[in-house]
Amino acid sequence: MTDPAEFRSGFVCFVGRPNTGKSTLTNALVGSKVAITSNRPQTTRHTIRGIVHRDDFQIVLVDTPGLHRPRTLLGQRLNDLVKDTYSEVDVIGLCVPADEKIGPGDRWIYEQIRAVAPRTTLIAIVTKTDKVSRDRVAEQLLAVSELVGPDTEIVPVSATSGAQLDVLVDVLVAQLPPGPAFYPDGELTDEPEEVLMAELIREAALEGVRDELPHSLAVVIEDVEPRPDRDDLIDVHAILYVERDSQKGIVIGKGGARLREVGTVARTQIEKLLGTKVYLDLRVKIAKNWQRDPKQLGRLGF
Repeated sequence: MTDPAEFRSGFVCFVGRPNTGKSTLTNALVGSKVAITSNRPQTTRHTIRGIVHRDDFQIVLVDTPGLHRPRTLLGQRLNDLVKDTYSEVDVIGLCVPADEKIGPGDRWIYEQIRAVAPRTTLIAIVTKTDKVSRDRVAEQLLAVSELVGPDTEIVPVSATSGAQLDVLVDVLVAQLPPGPAFYPDGELTDEPEEVLMAELIREAALEGVRDELPHSLAVVIEDVEPRPDRDDLIDVHAILYVERDSQKGIVIGKGGARLREVGTVARTQIEKLLGTKVYLDLRVKIAKNWQRDPKQLGRLGF
């Protein structure tokens, strides 16, 4: 056991274009599913913190929505949330995937980080290294170095295969200040369970549907209560809000097949989260143009 005087703790935030592997990386480091992953941009809506515990350090991972050029009020609020986070963390990890060339989006995000949090330590993380050859990884490291400058540390990792994750942890810990743990040992996230449940339902609903849905889907947990006559069952009632009739049809599917599938997938994940059997009741409602309406945004938790 390390001398307690050397214990380090702090906050780390992964940023990058949508779909650069930030949530997958968070989950891999925490060792449990706390951030929802989906192959669609804009799937993370809440600042979910994953917590990495060891004997001599604690890293609190702040998982923010991807920073993007906003087109709606929701987009603007998500961006403001990200920028507030940047200036409050100890380390920012800029994620750039190994399998895509660096583009204007990456440059824009790097400039935003430096404008909003010029003094925060930045490290660059080349993600998804399992998807390309070693030569391609080497090329990408060079390209990222040109983007962030020679003084920024760059770590290539694969969250899927686990390659270099230990190296990344060492690099992150080295940048954290000495100090006590923020959370008790064994806690993986400080998000309320209802937020995580809503996210798991949203993730299941987004899987495999066409691109028109992601921004338009919000999930609200109406009610969570133990079944009166059973101590091994919890009833969870949730509403999936979409903006248009056509989207409602997509979520429900032919004869309700799609919604049942979503329910099955989400229920399995929620049972893991709560450690008990769950009866999950899902309903779909329309909230017209909620992304542009401040009142509705507030009601849906944004």
